[in-house]
Amino acid sequence: MDTLDNTDLQILRTLQENARLTVKELAAAVHLSSTPVFERLKRLESKGYIKKYIAVLDAGKLNQGFIVFCRVKLRRMNRDIASSFTRVIQEIPEVTECYNISGSHDYLLKIHAPNMRYYQEFTLNVLGTIESLGSIESTFVMDEVKHNYGIHI
Repeated sequence: MDTLDNTDLQILRTLQENARLTVKELAAAVHLSSTPVFERLKRLESKGYIKKYIAVLDAGKLNQGFIVFCRVKLRRMNRDIASSFTRVIQEIPEVTECYNISGSHDYLLKIHAPNMRYYQEFTLNVLGTIESLGSIESTFVMDEVKHNYGIHI
């Protein structure tokens, strides 16, 4: 693993707050000139510390504010079944996050939908058609208390 100095970490912290900063604005925030900040930024991108830049959208305003965490148990688990399941999940736009987890379930999905009726149809017509699916357990989000997009560094 590469070692990051305090300036690299400050660049990453600053970008987590606002990824739309120009190199000049970013340089001012970390108290360097533009050229070294540009070079550090390119290195952080090429080394994979920065995966991508995105806009964070308001799911509620886009009628996608009904959030469900869905725990999935597969009928059986082996490398081929897991690979097949994850390929299918990658293609389902309502699934915004998917984690392979330990415990009594195999996967945890975060799903965005317009409402409960849509989610019900989604479980029957989309998730329910996955051959390896054994069972699902859904938890509905009533209120979002904390949602940070960055990581603590």
